[in-house]
Amino acid sequence: MSPNTRLSLDHLDHLSLGKRTRLHRLLYSHGPANGTLLFLPIDQGLEHGPRDFFINPDAANPEFELKVALEGKFTGIVFQVGIAEKYMRAYAGRVPLVLKVNGKTEIPSDQAPLSPVESTVEDAVRLGADAVGYTLYIGSPRQDEDFKQFATVRAEAERYGLPVIVWAYPRGEAIEAKGGRDSVYAVDYAARVAAELGADVVKFNFPKAVAPERRSQLPKPYDTLQESDEQMISRVVASAGKTLTLVSGGDHVDDAAILRKAQLSMEAGATGLIFGRNVWQRPHDEAVKLAQEFHGLMQSYSR
Repeated sequence: MSPNTRLSLDHLDHLSLGKRTRLHRLLYSHGPANGTLLFLPIDQGLEHGPRDFFINPDAANPEFELKVALEGKFTGIVFQVGIAEKYMRAYAGRVPLVLKVNGKTEIPSDQAPLSPVESTVEDAVRLGADAVGYTLYIGSPRQDEDFKQFATVRAEAERYGLPVIVWAYPRGEAIEAKGGRDSVYAVDYAARVAAELGADVVKFNFPKAVAPERRSQLPKPYDTLQESDEQMISRVVASAGKTLTLVSGGDHVDDAAILRKAQLSMEAGATGLIFGRNVWQRPHDEAVKLAQEFHGLMQSYSR
């Protein structure tokens, strides 16, 4: 595949004035401030419970992530409503907020997931957020409910002029039977669905090669693709069309692995990175130093 052209606001002439203004602020006034995005998500306390904080107990206090976001010059931080209400005041205007408006725990089975809405776009406006986040489970047996719920959030965001970032996650038995949630088929499909349904930005996981014994499960023509990591990410970015793209960091890995993931993502044309556990599961100084390395890398990809 040929390299993707990294999107800029100039490509997004369909945006409302409110969305354009807020995206301009995120792209050019915070973080790398060069047309790329670097977000720090901290919604895992709801999604995974306290277990993610065992590696770095300091991270259980959202003040830790806010200080890292400020000192590491992140584009913004992602919080659920309760954490945003309790901790954002001292950082208002200094660390942009993305309010996650839906979420779930990991306690029930993941075979038919639905992430219920538990806050509103109006809450996001009240809290001064620059965008809202929504998790969409593509392939879940409850996908029809999810689509209807997202349509309501998207319409509210349009009315208030807030960009919508969609966490596009393939899930469910049907996905697992077609090569698994991390296959390029699943990730590619999820990114396209987010674009089709009206996402302004789509967050997706780094696709992984499918084991040879499972390749026959993949729908055609994915079952015959032999692509590098960069080619797989490029494919997903292309499928998102006029939707800005963020690559997720996923589980905690060492510095070399996460920096390689960052470089491959940017080379493939992604708009930016949304790395959580790979940042805040490190001690403060290490987390800030890693953020500085991301900045150095992303400065090479200005738009």
